[in-house]
Amino acid sequence: MLISGTWFGFQHPNLKEGPNWNPEFQKFTPAQWRALVAEMAGIGMEYLVMMGSACDSQTFYQSKTFKSFPMATPDPMAEVFKAADEFGLKIFVSNDFYADYATNCNVEEMFTNPEIRKRRETAMAEMAEKFGHHKSFYGWYWPNELDIFPYFEDSFIKYVSECRKFADTLLTGKKSLIAPYGTYHLKADDNFCRQLERLDVDYIAYQDEIGVRKANYDWTPWYFERLKAAHDKVGKAKLWADMEVFQFEGPVYTTPLHPAPIERIIKQLEGISPFVERVLIFQYPGIMSKPGTPARVSTPEATRLYTEYAEYRKSFLK
Repeated sequence: MLISGTWFGFQHPNLKEGPNWNPEFQKFTPAQWRALVAEMAGIGMEYLVMMGSACDSQTFYQSKTFKSFPMATPDPMAEVFKAADEFGLKIFVSNDFYADYATNCNVEEMFTNPEIRKRRETAMAEMAEKFGHHKSFYGWYWPNELDIFPYFEDSFIKYVSECRKFADTLLTGKKSLIAPYGTYHLKADDNFCRQLERLDVDYIAYQDEIGVRKANYDWTPWYFERLKAAHDKVGKAKLWADMEVFQFEGPVYTTPLHPAPIERIIKQLEGISPFVERVLIFQYPGIMSKPGTPARVSTPEATRLYTEYAEYRKSFLK
C-alpha cells in the first residue's frame, strides 16, 4: 500500500517542533501554496487533513469575527481550496484551534470550555459559508485529542458527537475524521467496541506513534490487527492509519521535526498496510519537498525524503 493522504498545516501549532518550515510558510505567496498542493497531488496524495484552521484563535482565512494569523498571503486557506479543486484533492477541514493551544496546551479545556466551543462553532459556520461550495471540501477533522488509555474518555466521545451534530446543520453529506493517539496501549476488547459504536465519525486514523518514540514498527502489526478485528466487528467507522514520517532532532515534543529515514518509513508501511484501508502521514509539508519546487522549505532533508519515496512509489506501481 502507498501513502494516499497527509496532514498539512499553515503553521505547526507546537512552535518548538515546526521551526524548519513555519517561517517559510508564513512568507508563502498564493503561487507557492498552489505549488505545494500540486506536488502533493503529484506524488499520490488524495486526502489533505488540515491540522488547524487557526492558531490561538487567529485564523488562516479572512474571518468576520477573528483576527487573521499574520501571513504574507492574506487568505492562504482560500488558495489551498482553489488548488485542491484544480488538482482533485479532498480536504478534511479542521474546526480548531480557538484556544491558547500554542502557549498553553490544555486539551481538556478545549473539550469542556463553553467559550472555546462557541468560538469553534462560530468559525465552523464561517468556513462552511466561505468554502462550502468547493468540491474539495470533503469533510471535517476534529483535531483535539485525548489519550486512549486504554479506552476513549467520555469527554472525547461527547466532543466528537457535538462537533458532528453541529457540522451537519451547516453542510450535508460531509465526512468526519479523527486521529487519536494512545494506539500502543489501547485495549481493543468488547468495551472498546461499544465505544466505537458511540463514536459518530466516518474515519479513524490511529497514530502509529513511531515518530514520537512510543512504539516501533515491529509492534504496529500486532495492534493494528486487533484494531481491524474491532472495526470489522462494529462495522461503523473505517480504519485508517496516521503514520508518522518524522523524527525529532532531540527530546520529543521540545525539539524540531526532521524527515525520518526512508528505510524506517517503508517498514512502517509494510507493517500497517495489511490492516487499514488508507495510510495517511504526518506530514508532507515541511517533511517532504519536491526538488526544485517553488514551495521551498528550509531543510534539504525534505528533498531527500521526497526523492526516495518517489522512487519507492515508482517501483511499487510497476
